[in-house]
Amino acid sequence: MITGDQVKVARKLLGWSQDRLAGVVGVGSTTILTFEKGRRQMSTLDLTVMRRVLEDAGVEFLEGRPPRLKTAVKRATWDQPPEL
Repeated sequence: MITGDQVKVARKLLGWSQDRLAGVVGVGSTTILTFEKGRRQMSTLDLTVMRRVLEDAGVEFLEGRPPRLKTAVKRATWDQPPEL
């Protein structure tokens, strides 16, 4: 599973706000805020959806390393979040 720190880094790589990520995932922005700060656990389903959304937008999660943008993806190309 992904951590709050990983979500924060991934979101910032994409240039997304907490509100934007929350809207795409289908949770409240406070949920994203408190998860990123380590004050909240999220359900496995919400974490799975969040990871998929971030990966579909171009983020790559690597074991033991911070998230990064996939090499073929450019941040400026993501004007709209991906559809699920």
